[in-house]
Amino acid sequence: MAVHSAEKKAPLTAWKRIADDLAAEIAGGSYEPGKGLPTALDLAARYGVHRHTARHALRHLKDQGLISVEQGRGSFVTGRRFPYRIGRSVSFRQNFNAAGIEATGRILSVHCITVPMSISEALDVPTSDSVWRVEALNSAGGKPISISIHYLATSRFADFPSVLRTHDTSISETFRHYGIKHYERLSTSLSARLATQEEVARLGLVYGDPVLTSEGIDSLPDGTPLQVVESAFSPARVHFVVERD
Repeated sequence: MAVHSAEKKAPLTAWKRIADDLAAEIAGGSYEPGKGLPTALDLAARYGVHRHTARHALRHLKDQGLISVEQGRGSFVTGRRFPYRIGRSVSFRQNFNAAGIEATGRILSVHCITVPMSISEALDVPTSDSVWRVEALNSAGGKPISISIHYLATSRFADFPSVLRTHDTSISETFRHYGIKHYERLSTSLSARLATQEEVARLGLVYGDPVLTSEGIDSLPDGTPLQVVESAFSPARVHFVVERD
């Protein structure tokens, strides 16, 4: 194929141009989820660049969560990333249900633990108190999306585990049992880090992959802290959208 003239003019940005072109083609539907992309050698010939430049472009797309790279097989489109909206109201199920995607949650464990210092401060409870540590695996469209850990004061929710079981593992519905029909996000901190071994296994990641993380404090409308939620998301399946309230 003919060499793109723009690549000759700006060789230092060649990998970015290749990545942007492929990202646009993926967004436009030229490559369906699961479909293989051209190899680095094919891309090098198409753009008239070195194969290492093409590999740089593919690594960039992988880091963006748009493709997966399988040793010996090639690069494949991972699929569409869904917007995960973060504002005063944050609900995993509502976020995906609004997009017409069935979302589910599965409780992995429930433990009563001594309250960690950071959680004590966030929930405004004494360090001598205990909290429920509820770990859940959240899925949408049949794919694992995130692992979330919820911290709630046992003094306020003495029988939380048993009530949770009777409400289809929905924490929002469990809160309704306690007369809490509405709560809102008081604050959210966003970051990223390497996935833990458990997250790799639960979210279908590869060792060395990153996860997007959020740490939120939910409160009653009067500002009384209700729970702390720490979540790790697969970056290949969501992107955060911070809404102005």
